[in-house]
Amino acid sequence: MAPKILLTAEQIQRRVKEIGQQISRDYAGKNLMLVCVLPNGFVFAADLLRAIDIPVSCQFVQPHKQSTPGDSSHVNIHYGSAFDVKGKNVVLVEGLIQSGHTTEFLLRTVLSWNAASAKLVALIDKQSARRVPVQADYMGFILEETFVVGYGMGDPEYGRNLPYIQGEAR
Repeated sequence: MAPKILLTAEQIQRRVKEIGQQISRDYAGKNLMLVCVLPNGFVFAADLLRAIDIPVSCQFVQPHKQSTPGDSSHVNIHYGSAFDVKGKNVVLVEGLIQSGHTTEFLLRTVLSWNAASAKLVALIDKQSARRVPVQADYMGFILEETFVVGYGMGDPEYGRNLPYIQGEAR
């Protein structure tokens, strides 16, 4: 079966602009930091950063989930460089939320580092895959496809450069 386009580049860009405007309004006059969750969030974070019209800093984390028998929620976080969130309003930028384990861990971690606040923005939310109660404060789209490719998401070898998002059977 051929891949099906789920979201066009135009739909994505329109929604990213709307989210950027909302974040700009919500954080006007506040110390805002975006924390991009790699790898799926990098294209979304870049476009969102440009859509925000207030001062904002940006950092990156790359979580690695390790499953062990009886514990599927152990997460290690790797940083491009050390950064300080103390007193900052952090918005975690996810390209895709599925089970929510990693996202929930990252939000708790940011708050434990004494951030003023921690919110979540996600381009794609697969709510049917959720295993922990985590909700995006800013959401692009709800999609329930089993595997999405494009706009920075998908296989490392294929499709991350697509300007749209397509669904593929796996």
